[in-house]
Amino acid sequence: MLAVAIIVGILFVWTLLAHRLARWSISAPIAMMAAGIALTSGSHPPLHFDLDTHTFEHVVEVILALLLFVDAIEVPGGVLGREKALLTRLLAGALPLTLFAAFLTALAFFPDQPGWVLAILATVVVPLDLAPIYAVIRDSRIPSRLRDVLNVEGGLKDGIISPVYLLCIAAYTESHGKGAHYADAVLEAVGAASWAVATGLAVGCTAGWLMRQSWSHRWTEPSALRLGVLSVPLAAYTLSGALGGNGFVASFVAGVCFAPAARQLPESAVEMTADLATLLTIALWFLFGQIVNDQFWDGLHLAVILYALIAISLVRMVPVLLSLAGSGLKLTDKLFLGWFGPRGVTSIVFGSLAVTELPPSSGDFVSGIMVMTVMMSIVLHGLSSEPIGRFYGRARKAGTPAPTR
Repeated sequence: MLAVAIIVGILFVWTLLAHRLARWSISAPIAMMAAGIALTSGSHPPLHFDLDTHTFEHVVEVILALLLFVDAIEVPGGVLGREKALLTRLLAGALPLTLFAAFLTALAFFPDQPGWVLAILATVVVPLDLAPIYAVIRDSRIPSRLRDVLNVEGGLKDGIISPVYLLCIAAYTESHGKGAHYADAVLEAVGAASWAVATGLAVGCTAGWLMRQSWSHRWTEPSALRLGVLSVPLAAYTLSGALGGNGFVASFVAGVCFAPAARQLPESAVEMTADLATLLTIALWFLFGQIVNDQFWDGLHLAVILYALIAISLVRMVPVLLSLAGSGLKLTDKLFLGWFGPRGVTSIVFGSLAVTELPPSSGDFVSGIMVMTVMMSIVLHGLSSEPIGRFYGRARKAGTPAPTR
């Protein structure tokens, strides 16, 4: 209990200084991770959590399910229509290229690893999490068009990558079986995705219709609606898992289907689910600090550091620049969208699952690179948020702001 009290105390101190720290580009993930590293380091650390692999895995899975649901709900409907061309370039063009670039880079750095392990690694280091750059999404100095596109991409990208990750896991499992029938792996992944989509559709549409009807007929009240909204992603996640589907995909699809109803409910209806997801995520960053210590207690490998650095920079930036060629955006705006692809909770979840799904050596390999990638992303993307905001602010004052169209 003392450990929990310390985490809560650190979180409270951060809330008191959030604005001041933001001016120094110190986000909540940076602050909590640094605190976790400091308080769990050494041979006799002040704090140390006994992180059972399966327990930790289930906790982070629930956090990701909540985040995917909230992300899907909060995607601005108008942006999908206004920025369809840009989003198509990023999701249909840049995303596949990014996965391929991550795989090729891994192949160059780690040629001794099996191909499917490197494919799994690519799906682990590519997902986007906007938590480390939350200040950027709310920074009015940056053109709203760029922030909206980045926000929508972040909301949709993880839901798209989840089935690809499952396919790679299934293919690896098949490749180490007696027959190595990849068709079975594809069928297994398609089956899991199908159950997930069906479950998400059923839960999201049904819950949305019922809650909209209940609210319009004044059968319920805002406080009850908040609990009802929280139950939707949890129901989609657990029911999909029971049916053999993927809970992440189900939660995301449920959010997409629930979104139209959410716009007709009080704004506060979704707030509790969003706040709970944020609170759990912040606590996760503290635990991630201990994971960093545990992972690199025996030292760091140069290849891991270099791969992680390339994964959070060139692996995304080059495909984004190629996909946005001819889009009409200025080079600075293309670089903005290319640079801000921070990694976070989704990578942690996928990396944790890899530990249980892969042999110990392969699982530890993927997990170690995931930890380095997420840690570097939190620091570099977080610290660059305020300077880039100032750059756009100066450009606006000089009368040469980035175009809004």
